[in-house]
Amino acid sequence: MENRVFDVVIVGGGVTGTALAYTLAKYTNIKSTAILEKYGSLAPLNSNARSNSQTLHCGDIETNYTLEKAKSVKHTANMLVRYAEQTGRNDFLYKYPKMILAVGEDECERLEKRHQEFAEAFPYMELWDADKIAEVEPNVAYKDGQMRPEKILASGCTDEYSAVNYGTLCKSFIDSARKTGKDLRVSLSSKVDRILKFDDHYELQTAHGTYMAKFVVVAAGAHSLLLAHQMGHGLNLSTLPMAGSFYFAPQMLNGKVYTMQNDKLPFAALHGDPDLTEPGKTRLGPTALALPKLERYTGGTYLDFWRTLKLDRRVLKVFWDLMKDGTIRNYILRNMLFEIPWLNKKLFVKDARKILPGLTTDELTYAQGYGGVRPQVIDKTERKLKLGEASIVPENDNVIFNMTPSPGATTCLGNAYRDAQIICERLGMELKRDELIRDLLDGEDLS
Repeated sequence: MENRVFDVVIVGGGVTGTALAYTLAKYTNIKSTAILEKYGSLAPLNSNARSNSQTLHCGDIETNYTLEKAKSVKHTANMLVRYAEQTGRNDFLYKYPKMILAVGEDECERLEKRHQEFAEAFPYMELWDADKIAEVEPNVAYKDGQMRPEKILASGCTDEYSAVNYGTLCKSFIDSARKTGKDLRVSLSSKVDRILKFDDHYELQTAHGTYMAKFVVVAAGAHSLLLAHQMGHGLNLSTLPMAGSFYFAPQMLNGKVYTMQNDKLPFAALHGDPDLTEPGKTRLGPTALALPKLERYTGGTYLDFWRTLKLDRRVLKVFWDLMKDGTIRNYILRNMLFEIPWLNKKLFVKDARKILPGLTTDELTYAQGYGGVRPQVIDKTERKLKLGEASIVPENDNVIFNMTPSPGATTCLGNAYRDAQIICERLGMELKRDELIRDLLDGEDLS
C-alpha cells in the first residue's frame, strides 16, 4: 500500500458502505475514499440477494412499524427510487403486487383499523376483500378449488416498487461514484484486523498492508461492534446474531405477501415472495435462529461472536427476560426445529399455509445457502434487546460504527446522508445538502 492518507476509508463493501461512497463522491468535496471489503466481491454477505428478503421496506406492509416510523422509512426508502431516476439506471428495483394478509376475525379487525390509520400516509394502499385477494393472488384465497374457510382481508397495492436486488444496487453505487471523477479505491480481499488511532489520522491494518485515513466508517454488520470494542467504543453494547432461513415452493405467488406481526415477537413475521435469484420459485420465510457466530455459511466467526457478546449478568438478564415469556420461548424453540432435516418441512408447512393454504410438504424444499445473520443489539445499560439499526458515533473521534439490520438496506442512502453530514462537519469539508435534498428527497429534508 502506497504511503498516502485517504480522506475517508469505509470498512465493508455492502449496501451501507457503497451508498456512503456514492454520497461522498456525488454530494461532497471529499477528494479520496477507499472501501475495504474482506471478501472477493462486493455485497458478499447480508447485501447479497440470497441473504435478505429482497424487499423495499416502505412501512406500508410492515405491521411492526408505528405510523411515525412508517412515514420516516417511506421518505428514506423513496431515495432509492429517486437515485434510479437520477442515474438513469434501474436494474435493481422491481414492481410486484404487495399486501398485508390478515387471517381470522381478530387479525382482520386489527388490519382494518391499521389501514384506516395509515391511509393518509399511504393513499395507494387499498383494502381488499377475499374476492379481490383471489384476483391478485389466487393461491392465497383458494384451497383445493374452494375459497379458504377463514375470513381473510388484505391491505395491498399492485403498482409500486416492492423488491430490490441489493447486491446489484451496491455495484450501481460504485459505478455511479466513479463517474463523478472522484478518487475511489475499492480493495477486495482486504480484511481489516485492527484500527489504530493517531493524532491526525487512523491506520487500518490488513494482510495487504496498512491504509491511512482522516475519517473511518465501519459498515461491517456485527463485525462493526467487534472493531468498536477493540477501539474502546460501544462497550455497553453486546450482540445477539439472529439467522433467518428460507424455503422454496413452486411459483405460487405473483407478489409479496406479508402477514400480521405478533406484537409479542421481536422477530420478522412470515412472508412469501417471488425470488429474484430463482425465477419460477416462491421463497417463504424467514425463520429465526440465534447462532453463536457473526456470519452465515462462511465458516468460523464463532470466536468473534464471543468477543462481541461479552457475556455477563446484564446480558444473561436480557436472555432470561426473553425466554421467560412463553410466546417468545415457544417461538425460539420451534424455530430451532425448523433446522432439523425431514422434521423441518413438516413443521414449517403448517406456518406457511397461512399464506398458501393448499401448500403441501412435498412442494417445499429447504433453501440451502439462503438467509443471512442480523446482529440484534443488546444494550447492557438498559438491559434490553434493541431492534432496528444501531450506530456508534464517538464524540471525539473521526470514526463511525454502523450495524444495520432491517430496514438498514432500504434506508442506506438516508444513513449515508446522515454519516456524510458528520464526516463533512468534522473534516471541515462541504456537503452539497441542497442538491442532495433536491435530487433524492423531493425537496423535503429528513427529520
